[in-house]
Amino acid sequence: MSNPSYSFDNTLLLTDDDYGDDHLMTSLETPMRPDAFELSDEAKMANIEHHFREIMLTLGLDLTDDSLRGTPKRVAKMYVQEIFSGLNPKNKPKIALFENKYAYREMLVEKDITFYSNCEHHFVPIIGKAHIAYIANGSVIGLSKLNRVVQYFAKRPQVQERLTMQIANHLCAILGTDDVAVVVDAHHLCVSSRGVQDVNSSTITAYYGGAFLKEARKNEFLQYLNLPAKSKVSEIIQS
Repeated sequence: MSNPSYSFDNTLLLTDDDYGDDHLMTSLETPMRPDAFELSDEAKMANIEHHFREIMLTLGLDLTDDSLRGTPKRVAKMYVQEIFSGLNPKNKPKIALFENKYAYREMLVEKDITFYSNCEHHFVPIIGKAHIAYIANGSVIGLSKLNRVVQYFAKRPQVQERLTMQIANHLCAILGTDDVAVVVDAHHLCVSSRGVQDVNSSTITAYYGGAFLKEARKNEFLQYLNLPAKSKVSEIIQS
């Protein structure tokens, strides 16, 4: 963090660098401009290709080299069609619910959902696993759709707390129940590859809603994940 400065009323003033290193989340929704989708994907890729080429040239790279010549175009395609495809609502997974004909009343747990996201402060990868549980309220969701919901929200510039809440809120809305729990355990390359360069630490965030606010249900879920019930996590609770 840079040297702190203070306002006239002795309030600590933070710089953009301070906000980034302090892992700030400013809103539950991903910050988007109103005109975010006025450009076509093709136009976006053309713009990104142009600007990324300028970045590479500024860094002193020789774009006539066979290995680098196609990099701006590859990066542009990757940004729009792959790692940030979750920004576009048209890519939101279509979810079909099924009647809970088995009358299954216990929690369903889908664990170890691997995801790759990107830190919105430095645009470097966040690599982790999401664990989801819910108790059916008359309807159940296809297992693969749980994975797709995680991937959709992960494929955008993210903060882990927001990612956890977006997954949970979306599932609550789809399933028509507050009985949803989400735990996300991730490594942030903005921590391991730069800054403090700590390659061993990971970040855990959790959301517990409805029945999972009860300690017995919460602890049962954590036991399925082989996590201690009293583990120190950043909890986001839906009351």
